[in-house]
Amino acid sequence: MHELAITQSLVSAVCERVGTSRVTRVHVTIGRLSGVVPDAVRFCFDVCAAGTPLEGAALDVDEVPGRARCRACGVEENLADAIALCRCGSADLEFVAGRELRLDQVEVI
Repeated sequence: MHELAITQSLVSAVCERVGTSRVTRVHVTIGRLSGVVPDAVRFCFDVCAAGTPLEGAALDVDEVPGRARCRACGVEENLADAIALCRCGSADLEFVAGRELRLDQVEVI
């Protein structure tokens, strides 16, 4: 479960930035095509935050749907996963959204 390592890195990065300030909320963006399962990050967050300035903080996750543009016909479509075909049958897709994994905002008091 690589989400545990990702969540540990997220908590560490926030701790390095905020020092001893108490964190009340963390907002992240996770794309559907990133390979990261948002529910697993949510599950790991409280465990990783225990004993840090993030303990008790809320985790807000913005989930971005996968989107790709077909290089053959130009159609842009939503994708459920990274293994996909366009309606025209082409597999030559350019991913335009959904690969994000980003720390967007941290609220401190």
